[in-house]
Amino acid sequence: MADDGIKALVFDVFGTVVDWRTSVAREAEECLSPKGYKLDWLSFADKWRGKYQPAMEKVRSGGRGFVRLDILHMENLREVLQDFAIEEMTEAELDFLNKAWHRLDPWPDSVAGLLRLKKKFIIGTMSNGNVALMVNMAKNGKLPWDVILGAEPAQTYKPEAKTYLTGVDWLNLKPSEVLMCAAHNADLLAAGAEGLKTAFIARPTEYGPNQQHDFEAEHHFDYITENMLDLADKLGC
Repeated sequence: MADDGIKALVFDVFGTVVDWRTSVAREAEECLSPKGYKLDWLSFADKWRGKYQPAMEKVRSGGRGFVRLDILHMENLREVLQDFAIEEMTEAELDFLNKAWHRLDPWPDSVAGLLRLKKKFIIGTMSNGNVALMVNMAKNGKLPWDVILGAEPAQTYKPEAKTYLTGVDWLNLKPSEVLMCAAHNADLLAAGAEGLKTAFIARPTEYGPNQQHDFEAEHHFDYITENMLDLADKLGC
């Protein structure tokens, strides 16, 4: 397909570009097993991630002012540790474990695909992760972003329209010149409603055997792809 005037690609990151589930499980095990804890580490990751949307919804609904995702992650981490009856963690240890989200591994095709796309387009994040989190993750995983956009620049969380439109504005582009890329149907629907073009990238194992949705594109999107390399193929990169 032709690129239809697209000048920039912006990406959901958690789940689309990086494998948060196994990364967080590994980090939790490395941090907590030396203390004698033997847990289902994937379940730990799932429960921590499960608090993600409810925490952001308090901000989106006006129940609290905008705070960075790092702060929400820490609040959620403290709850998860209580859920698993984990005690005796220092503030330094809590901070290190909370920053597991800064050290997530890319999916095997992500870096190669992004490097191909970067040759033709501006590429950037459109994530609920805060800027420091995204920058540190990029350094850790060699993600070649041109720009970090998303929740913190917009001071609100996806799928609020302001999140997408602030990114478009900061790029000095029209919504139709920006392609939103994600593994999540709802994210793409929200971006498409604001005039961005949309690309679905399948990540059917994001949630492991517990995944219940987003196995495939459930709506019409401009591009429907199997992975990042397939997206690069379809965009002629």
